Amino acid sequence: MSNQANARPFVIPQFTPKDYGSFFLAGALCCTISHGGMTPIDVVKTRIQIDPKYKPLGFVSGTRYLIANEGPSALLTGFGPTAVGYLAQGGAKFAGYEYWKKSFVTIAGDQETAVKYRTAIYLGAASVAEFFADILLTPLEATRIRLVSERGYATGLVSGFTRLASEGGVSQMYAGFLPILCKQIPYAIGQFTVNEFCHELAFRNMSEETKKSMSDVSKFGLSLGSGIIAGFAAAILSHPADTLLSQINKGHGPTGSMFYRLTALAKEAGVKGLFAGLGPRMIMTAGLVSSQFLMYDGIKHALGAPPAVEIHKE
Repeated sequence: MSNQANARPFVIPQFTPKDYGSFFLAGALCCTISHGGMTPIDVVKTRIQIDPKYKPLGFVSGTRYLIANEGPSALLTGFGPTAVGYLAQGGAKFAGYEYWKKSFVTIAGDQETAVKYRTAIYLGAASVAEFFADILLTPLEATRIRLVSERGYATGLVSGFTRLASEGGVSQMYAGFLPILCKQIPYAIGQFTVNEFCHELAFRNMSEETKKSMSDVSKFGLSLGSGIIAGFAAAILSHPADTLLSQINKGHGPTGSMFYRLTALAKEAGVKGLFAGLGPRMIMTAGLVSSQFLMYDGIKHALGAPPAVEIHKE
């Protein structure tokens, strides 16, 4: 029999508004829980990126230094804007990825075309979804970085957000929009695209019988392993822009257009400076991405949401 005869029928699910609501809620919860839980690591990582006193330190020594000088509570600095920001961003990102992936598959028109251009579909869906999600995230990320980088800036989310808005207005709140796009879009590409291909690689090496009889433990292991690899990719791809974002929100760099400021800061930092703090961030991101996919799938299942569109090569 031909491959065409063996091919599964090309069926594109018709997601309802309720389905997208479930995708949004699952994405919101998995991102706010995971990012909120990683706040201590993110605090140390940000300090290493922007504070000269921390630059020679690693993650463990940086953590000890922070606790010794500011107390254990400093590890939770910025928890409020982190949790709220990624609640909005996570919902928009995951629901958006489901929407745009399905839309691009529909545009492809048939199974063969969708599979052929699946990389472009993954990249496009991740990029467009992240763009809109970052509109929600940027002001809260700016608030978080101010709270972490400037001791005494504000007492928490509301006071920090209010001060940033009143002193700098919309222009200051969105000063980091371009660098956050430069950070988050590569992050999303690594997160979703690498995860898709890890699953595809695993499934292509399984028989149909093995796929159907996979235990819950095996499914968990596959999701965890794929998420960890995708997390490493997301961290490496997005780290230079993450460093520049921290510098911009700290107020570093010359005046001028955002592109000029980013270019000047990148030249000043050099390759080594742009990747400062990558080790802690790889640990953080692997935990973030893997836990997000595990929680996302679990919450979707609990809500009765349909499975995602699959265009893996057989």
